[in-house]
Amino acid sequence: MQDLVEIRWHGRGGQGAKTAALLFADAALGEGLYIQAFPEYGPERMGAPVQSFDRLSKNPITIHAGVTSPQVVVVLDPTLIGKVDVTQGLPDDGIIIVNTSETAKEMRKKLGLTKGKVYTVDASLISKETIGRAIPNTPMMGALVKVTGLIDFARMLENNREKLTAKFKNKPEVIEGNIKSIQRAYQEVKGEE
Repeated sequence: MQDLVEIRWHGRGGQGAKTAALLFADAALGEGLYIQAFPEYGPERMGAPVQSFDRLSKNPITIHAGVTSPQVVVVLDPTLIGKVDVTQGLPDDGIIIVNTSETAKEMRKKLGLTKGKVYTVDASLISKETIGRAIPNTPMMGALVKVTGLIDFARMLENNREKLTAKFKNKPEVIEGNIKSIQRAYQEVKGEE
């Protein structure tokens, strides 16, 4: 892992971008990494574009500013493409992961990217089939771990199971659905061939 990795999550209010950033950071903390996780607040409402961020490091993080040049961008809602510059600040060797049924090659063209790595996974479909509704945040965590290898997948799953159990203790189907969605996205995320 680089000394400092920054991740930007793009979504719409209600899709769980903030929750995903927090859960991912908590899993990284469980691996002994230093973390920051925070949303960008504004007049958010259900369906409005939102951003959340993660910073991970093996060393203490002394930056207390917004993320402007993320190495990784995670897009929960592909309808944001063209409305929000999801590639802003992404370096030439950056990674972007998009929730879509389109291929990575098709998405690269839509994004207008000539460099970097593009990955896609249909997190909305996965979440509908495993959780019962289109909440793409947890599956996108599985895709993020697969693509980046930033944290251990099995430990991340266990950490998320603990957090979900605390939140949904009387809803085992929600817990298992989320875990299955993370596992499926981990298996189904694809890059360019």
